Amino acid sequence: MPKLWEESIDEHRRSVRDAITEATWRLAQEHGPLSLTMSQVAGAAGIGRATLYKYFTDIESILVEHHEQHVEGHLRALEDLRVESRPSGARLEAVVDAYASICFHRGRHSSVDIRALVHQGPEIADAERRLHSVFADLIAEAAAEGLVRTDVGPDGLAVYCRRALEAASEASDLDGVAMLARVVLDGLGYSTQAKNGSQVAAARNHRGAH
Repeated sequence: MPKLWEESIDEHRRSVRDAITEATWRLAQEHGPLSLTMSQVAGAAGIGRATLYKYFTDIESILVEHHEQHVEGHLRALEDLRVESRPSGARLEAVVDAYASICFHRGRHSSVDIRALVHQGPEIADAERRLHSVFADLIAEAAAEGLVRTDVGPDGLAVYCRRALEAASEASDLDGVAMLARVVLDGLGYSTQAKNGSQVAAARNHRGAH
């Protein structure tokens, strides 16, 4: 089979798979995952039941894949922020703000029933490790530069950040999310002076690049 055909077939399969997962997630949000049937999913995705079963065996497997895709996208975004060419303080702020926003939107786009189905398995444990590493490594950098407290180790502060920021899922609006992010940074001992120092360093680096 020519390579171009193979690529076209693979692209088609991905688009069908994406249509299935998006339709299922939307229906699960609207009606709850426990009441969904494969026939409903097939109809919403615009495919036949036989085609649907070629891709997935049940509702749970569809929801799990959709969730894994979103988690991977969020993790990569946070990991990218973690390694940007900016001072550690600026990167710490960016990661805290981004994760708070992720938690806020997650709280609005998934029900308790859906979370119970998808928050399990080895993939979730791996995602937790990666998320913890983003926070712990960045906090360690900031601590080494005197930007955050050092009476608690990076691992402990990383757990604090993650757990505290999860409260953003219950915030009423984005202003509340931003306020929570500032509270978490305060808890890290990330002071106004540290923030200003980070901004000064960023400006120096910018001038030096030119």
